[in-house]
Amino acid sequence: MSILRLSVLVIIFATFWTPSTAVGSSTLLLARSRSLSPPNTSAPLTAWAASIAAQSAADASRVATLLAVPLLDAKTKSKGHSRGRSFVPIAPGRQILSIPNYVARARLGTPAQTLLVAIDPSNDAAWIPCSACVGCAPAATSPSFSPTQSSTYRPVHCGAPQCAQVPGAASCPGGAGASCAFNLTYGSSTFQAVLGHDVLALEDGTGAAASAYTFGCLRVVTGGSVPPQGLLGFGRGPLSFLSQTKDTYGSVFSYCLPSYKSSNFSGTLRLGPVGQPKRIKTTPLLYNPHRPTLYYVDMTGIRVGGKAVAVPASALAFDPATGSGGTIVDAGTMFTRLSAPVYAAVRDAFRRRVRVPVSAPLGGFDTCYNVTVRVPSVALAFSGGAAVTLPEENVMIHSSSGSVACLAMAAGPSDGVNVGLNVLASMQQQNHRVLFDVANRRVGFSREFCTA
Repeated sequence: MSILRLSVLVIIFATFWTPSTAVGSSTLLLARSRSLSPPNTSAPLTAWAASIAAQSAADASRVATLLAVPLLDAKTKSKGHSRGRSFVPIAPGRQILSIPNYVARARLGTPAQTLLVAIDPSNDAAWIPCSACVGCAPAATSPSFSPTQSSTYRPVHCGAPQCAQVPGAASCPGGAGASCAFNLTYGSSTFQAVLGHDVLALEDGTGAAASAYTFGCLRVVTGGSVPPQGLLGFGRGPLSFLSQTKDTYGSVFSYCLPSYKSSNFSGTLRLGPVGQPKRIKTTPLLYNPHRPTLYYVDMTGIRVGGKAVAVPASALAFDPATGSGGTIVDAGTMFTRLSAPVYAAVRDAFRRRVRVPVSAPLGGFDTCYNVTVRVPSVALAFSGGAAVTLPEENVMIHSSSGSVACLAMAAGPSDGVNVGLNVLASMQQQNHRVLFDVANRRVGFSREFCTA
């Protein structure tokens, strides 16, 4: 088993668990985000457990936020049919900004101002910290965007159609000619932003750019969950990157998430249909009219040690009429969370295959071992024949000494709006190519090692 450095774990888990006709394709090197404390290699096991518990709690907060996203207009689905290709080198950024999202380099404005923005498939709007923002990361340690220094920045007024597309409700006390403002919750944070647009390019070496990309200029932030240099939403709503660039990239993207332990530019985000894997197993992309931003798939079963786990079909089912249940693919949640009956069945099957008594729970994980164990395979099955067999490093999380290893999954809430939701999270997606082909309504998975 690979051993996870305790110093990295403490850092990672201590914080937060969103007109051209030619179509391009782009590969972005992804980075994990957030600013780090100095590593403490002698931290006790209790500190490791506490840091994991904090991340698990943040995961729960994020999942609750995802399903609290306001209902969007179902008529905004993309219909891009683009062709083209461009690649972007990127890097894992958790070592850089200390947030659980992956990040990419972006250039905003004229002349370009460079930022490391979080990439979030479960959010729509983009938002960037702007100069004079109250509660944003200090300018001395984290750059912000200065609208006054960009000759191409323009505010979006309340009468513009984009103002009606912001998540939640726009705030326009000054009438149709005033700047469009909105408030939003992200994880444990809330913020106020003013809508604007400017030239945006993700660094891909081609110079391809969106000439008038609409984003929120952050003015006031409370809480510590907001990525310090901003976020690009890759969801399915009208203000997402996918929708705003559909004529260029055809509503198609994929990523390979490197291990969060890596500090190299080795992950990739590919934009557009060209350059995507030819051989990739896919499953239908489902649509939730109540939460149209999210990427739903039909997970039909789970195998542990090659044997199907007895999971009630109702515990995996998605009901589009009510929007309840089902499975989403999310890169902003750290650990996979399964609905309570699904998790209990998987956990019990896992323990039976290991055949070693579990040690005391740690950090919110209830299946831990203080001796070396043989880890059984875990495979996720989806409708259409797609399946993902998780390698051992995607199944277990280890203390730095290797004395404790835990099953890196958790149960979702037992009541409330999220009770039936299953979330396939970033740790379980590492070193896989995950394809989101909205134009053809499919999600694909293939093994791809992108950690260096």
